[in-house]
Amino acid sequence: MPALHHPDHLGRRDDAPPDALRARVLRRLAWHRDLHDAQREPRNLAPRLPDLRRWQQQRLAAGFAGFLADARTRPAAEFFLSDLYGDRDFSGRDRDVARVLPKMAKLLPTRMLVTATDGIELAALSHAFDLRMAAALDRALPSDTPIDTAAYAAAYRHVGLPHLRRHQIALVGRIGGALDQAVRMPALWSLLKMCRVPARMAGLDALQSFLERGFGAFRTLDGAQDFVGRIVTAETEVSRRLFAGDADPFGTR
Repeated sequence: MPALHHPDHLGRRDDAPPDALRARVLRRLAWHRDLHDAQREPRNLAPRLPDLRRWQQQRLAAGFAGFLADARTRPAAEFFLSDLYGDRDFSGRDRDVARVLPKMAKLLPTRMLVTATDGIELAALSHAFDLRMAAALDRALPSDTPIDTAAYAAAYRHVGLPHLRRHQIALVGRIGGALDQAVRMPALWSLLKMCRVPARMAGLDALQSFLERGFGAFRTLDGAQDFVGRIVTAETEVSRRLFAGDADPFGTR
């Protein structure tokens, strides 16, 4: 299955029946699993993939400088950089999600199911783009040449699919908004803390830690609309500049 052409990746209805939402969760989990399977998707072994992830994480860290300098937004910015855009291995967390989400989907309210499917889709879509970007960089650059802005921008345009790039950014906004709503519910935070021991006993430490960091980071914001909105606006403009061939797409000059 081509990495960026999952038959259901653009479908989204918040008012879909619970059975349809659960089916969507399972389809996205299968898509995510297949994308990370090196036998099904050999581009996971692309030499440039780790370099690309490090480069993107460093680029985003530079763009987040203002957030990181503000005590109120720093925890949320650090969470985005380490747990959503990080260059480390998230396979443990993702395995935890794949283990528990099919069963949890029978119990979760509709809003949380929609957010779960958005989160899985964002992770899968981002990885699919990274696979194509890394392959393009492997072809374009000698093995000893580091990635720079010009090479990254050329690979970005080569991969193309601006409508899916816009969708990727929109998913960030939707998930951020959902997290903002969730942390306003004290009962959820209390429940999450109560799950520490059961999660450890069930071998779900990676997922529990991820959820606690996310909730803790967003609780310090006292309202995430401005924070998430600024990220979406900035990344939309970066994408526009990259596709337009702007010599300074990240506004660093």
